[in-house]
Amino acid sequence: MARLLTRTVATITELRDPQKVLDMANGEAVAILKNSQVVAYLVPASRTGEAAGHRAASVEEAMASFESRRAVNQPVLDWLRDK
Repeated sequence: MARLLTRTVATITELRDPQKVLDMANGEAVAILKNSQVVAYLVPASRTGEAAGHRAASVEEAMASFESRRAVNQPVLDWLRDK
């Protein structure tokens, strides 16, 4: 069974009334199931982008993050290079 990334689930059939599904979720993401398998996530607009306080990192911030995690990431990068 796949690990769900949210506590709230709904079926494809319940999506006939998407506002009801969003209201049920209280502003959180909803896993959409079909035949007991996750097929999508429904995420309210209030939880995405700038409304949720997210922003794109600058190139300098991304490079600083890569450099600070080099010791952790290097074994994975080496393994991928060998494939």
